[in-house]
Amino acid sequence: MSETWNKRTRAVHGGTRRSQYGEVSEAIFLTQGFVYDSAEAAEARFINSGDDEFIYARYGNPTVKMFEDRIASLEGTEDAFATASGMAAVSGALTSMLKAGDHVVSAKALFGSCLYVLEDVLGRFGVEVTFVDGTDLDAWRAAMRPDTKAVFFESVSNPTLEVIDVKSVCEIAHEAGALVLVDNVFATPHFSKAVELGVDVVIYSATKHIDGQGRTLGGVILGSREYIRKTVEPYMKHTGGSMSPFTAWVMLKGLETMGLRVNAQAENALSVVSAVREHAALVRAIYPGHPSHAQYDLCLEQMGKGGTVISLDLKGGQPAAFAFLNALQIGKISNNLGDAKTIVTHPATTTHQRLSEDQRSELGITPGLVRVSLGIEDTDDLIADFQQALDVALSV
Repeated sequence: MSETWNKRTRAVHGGTRRSQYGEVSEAIFLTQGFVYDSAEAAEARFINSGDDEFIYARYGNPTVKMFEDRIASLEGTEDAFATASGMAAVSGALTSMLKAGDHVVSAKALFGSCLYVLEDVLGRFGVEVTFVDGTDLDAWRAAMRPDTKAVFFESVSNPTLEVIDVKSVCEIAHEAGALVLVDNVFATPHFSKAVELGVDVVIYSATKHIDGQGRTLGGVILGSREYIRKTVEPYMKHTGGSMSPFTAWVMLKGLETMGLRVNAQAENALSVVSAVREHAALVRAIYPGHPSHAQYDLCLEQMGKGGTVISLDLKGGQPAAFAFLNALQIGKISNNLGDAKTIVTHPATTTHQRLSEDQRSELGITPGLVRVSLGIEDTDDLIADFQQALDVALSV
């Protein structure tokens, strides 16, 4: 693979391994184990397996390795470890490196499951977590301590779409000697500049955007070879959170078209939010890629485009939000994002329902907030669908 290839080329050809048959599409190695030529060969491989040698599917697999190599090439990291889900990636990346007595600083605007890992799981094992306003650089500085081992945040928060100043937070964390881990789902691997901005560990739910077609769960942790193979891999292979070969093959196929899809989705997001933002049913329309967003310039600097998700806050609260959701004909009510189909979610009653009302209020997750993940449908059809659904919500 040429080091000069751009992202779309790497997403199609990076990490390819062909068998003796010379197949065009990557092979799926649906096997849980591998056969050795001798007992001595088995012993040698368990002591030190080579880059193209495998022991057990929980430890590694040729199809999974292709996906890991391809996404690492795309992201610009030395290595990657593929996991069974996005949350397996988040929990694995954090718990593999932390121990009782360690300190973590995290942005407080997070997906509900990420909050559970940080508050409940890490707390249960003696790790202290300090939560800060992710957009307040002074708050990040004030929270750092000599025992701070890690900093964690979503590069674009879910679902209120705050944009973190990644480069500045990395500088603050590194000055304190902490590792920076970023859930980068909303930025997507196609738009991502995380490594260039100083991030140490990049985490994706591969379910979103990478597969991006609603077929399977998956995740990936990306970072230095030392961190991936000496910290993450031992933890993940012994706790069982690795990706299946079939899932890896689906993700490889997804990577081939990801750039085309997310560019189309981002264009749809900008078009829809521009068309509906003045609608009388709305308190506000949020999209980092629209000039009305407070962090518009930062978003374009860090991603080039605004991503695939918008959020709409309806004046009539939950009744209006539900009326809007129920009136949509193209947008489908679900709790995923990053799909080729437009998906709409009411965070307060689904993805963030475990938070208290005060927590949701503090994060800006109002009863009327709807998260919209734009798909690749026709732009004019989407605009018409959203306008008629907002008209219905206005009458509630």
